[in-house]
Amino acid sequence: MSAEFGRRRGAQGRISQWLRGRRPARLEEDAGDGGREAMLLAAAAAGLPMAPAAHPLGYRCSCDRVGCPTPARHPVSFAWQTQSTTDRAQVERWVRHQPQANFITATGMVHDVLDVPRGAGEEALGRLLEAGVEVGPVAVTGDGRMLFFTLTRGTPEDEDEWWPCELDCRPETMDEHPGLRWHCRGSYVLLPPARLPGEKSVEWVQGPEHPLPDPLSLLEVLTDACARHARDETELAGWPHRG
Repeated sequence: MSAEFGRRRGAQGRISQWLRGRRPARLEEDAGDGGREAMLLAAAAAGLPMAPAAHPLGYRCSCDRVGCPTPARHPVSFAWQTQSTTDRAQVERWVRHQPQANFITATGMVHDVLDVPRGAGEEALGRLLEAGVEVGPVAVTGDGRMLFFTLTRGTPEDEDEWWPCELDCRPETMDEHPGLRWHCRGSYVLLPPARLPGEKSVEWVQGPEHPLPDPLSLLEVLTDACARHARDETELAGWPHRG
């Protein structure tokens, strides 16, 4: 193992400890005092459109699909794009009438999300904050991802400029930026606080009170961290590294 690789692992461990210190109260602690509703309403007030999503039933999904491939991670309605809203009264009704529901936020209308492996995200976040870059809202997921919320690169008034989610980082840049997904038009992510099967969760590291940054201000550091993360995983696995 190279000295550089060891130094990065040590720095990443320190960043992980720092993140744990910054993290707000866990979802199960918030649920009894209205904290969950307040956090969702804060996200709506910040302009993040949301809609109800499935929730975990043990290790299964609350939907009726046998062998659901994305348990507790998907909207409950096929009309989620038109259903998504920031209306406070509607969000309150959903939260109070569906107390177990997770919520998704639809990307490509107001905001996009840069979705990276958690190890790469922690490295990038540390570098960005040390450089004084305004990062904006950031979430971590219990299944090993980190979500960076940014302004969208397109608007409904400028539809020709929308970047379809199916094209994120493909085909020409996927090898250069392994592990990165750019959620924009036609996509969604789970909105914190959310629960995943196996008592995992999705939580804010920095909440929606932070202004949304331009994604291009984060992209270079994130893609570099993803490339480092991929090389590190290859080295750990003992596979030969190409390039």
